[in-house]
Amino acid sequence: MENTANNTQKREELTIKFGKGLVGKPFTAKTGKECVSIKIPNPDPADKTPWESIVVGANHVHEDKFGKGMWMKVPADGQTKVSRSVITGKDENGKNIYESTSRVVSNRDLKALMESYKTREKTSVRDALAQPAIPGSGEKKPHTADLQR
Repeated sequence: MENTANNTQKREELTIKFGKGLVGKPFTAKTGKECVSIKIPNPDPADKTPWESIVVGANHVHEDKFGKGMWMKVPADGQTKVSRSVITGKDENGKNIYESTSRVVSNRDLKALMESYKTREKTSVRDALAQPAIPGSGEKKPHTADLQR
């Protein structure tokens, strides 16, 4: 007999890294499995629509060695359901009515969505401080107390 462990092929996995603040509180699904919700920020900072989210098993999400970030591994050829809650109106009591829209994305696209912060243009605070905010504001006017001395 052949050993089945030797016959299993190693599947390709993707590692998705994201911030600790994107992970929601753990909850128990209807099936009794511990799950956690992960928010996906919008790639465009000007986009003010609600963020999308995914739900994964709590044991699939891990903290990095520095304690600042999180990571998870997903199959490279798999797909994940991404959902977004949008306010559609208000009921008679004044409470918001939400509608959930879902779509299925490949895990490679999911990685690109989750790690979109890496492709953003980085601006330096030092460069912003070097340039005067208002033209002509680089000159300082003398204080009246200094003129009287």
